[in-house]
Amino acid sequence: MLSYKFFRSGFIVLIFSVLLTSCFSRYIISAKQVRKHYASKEIKPEIQIIRNDTLSLCIASVGADTLPMLLLIHGAPGSLWGYMNIMDDADLQKYFHIVSVDRVGYGKSRLKKRRSVTSIETQANALLPVFDLNHSSQKVIVLGRSYGAPIAAKLVSMVPEKVKELIMISPVIDPEKEKFYWFSKWGRNSFIQLFLPGEFNTATAEKYTHADELKKLLPVWQNLNVPTTVIQGGNDWIADPSNIDFAKKHIKSRRAQYIFLNDAGHMITFSHAPMIKEMLLRYRLFQDKIGSVQMAVGN
Repeated sequence: MLSYKFFRSGFIVLIFSVLLTSCFSRYIISAKQVRKHYASKEIKPEIQIIRNDTLSLCIASVGADTLPMLLLIHGAPGSLWGYMNIMDDADLQKYFHIVSVDRVGYGKSRLKKRRSVTSIETQANALLPVFDLNHSSQKVIVLGRSYGAPIAAKLVSMVPEKVKELIMISPVIDPEKEKFYWFSKWGRNSFIQLFLPGEFNTATAEKYTHADELKKLLPVWQNLNVPTTVIQGGNDWIADPSNIDFAKKHIKSRRAQYIFLNDAGHMITFSHAPMIKEMLLRYRLFQDKIGSVQMAVGN
């Protein structure tokens, strides 16, 4: 009888582990997939680990570091490789130093003795050293997707003088609209977590603290003065479409714009990649024109 119960419990754990892994497998890219993807590509991202006494931060970058930086921050679960389509774009490589980062708790990024870091402020603070890699004369464009959007906003609020533009795509920012799913509670089971990738467990830990963390950000939205773009899809099953209404209500800056895509889902950086690319290039080309005018006036 005991053996039967043990077998049944083990079988249930296995089933839920497989189901949970299947639910989020699309958001995790393995090292094998990365190697296969770049095997035949001429330009490959440069991997770098930023280290200090408490932090190891993994980044991938393409483009000359003397070009304006485009900093990409992923959601949960996720990784820096979730932005491969942007890093691989030949036109963007010509105009930007593209830096995609693993947030702490994901990939090879860690805070000393801590696996999961649920604090948005701590997550943002860990990304500050990336700004030291900007060797251009221009400010950084910061792009955050999903759970990465509020972290991007907090980061920008810490160093607004270093940021040219904040872009939030499919943002999860409204603390009253936090979604939980059938598998959410199972992901908290410590035994089941033994069978899940670490990134899933980190994402689950973030999930259950996210609403409280977002409430701490209310002053950030009110004081956000850098140019900000919010892009939201109408068919997003992860980030409630009303998150854009939250942004309109709480972001007081007159330098904010809002784009609502009725038929778009959550992965707008893929489904609407040409639009995102055009937007980024427009920012850069506009800056080049401003620079040319200033030089002409100076002469």
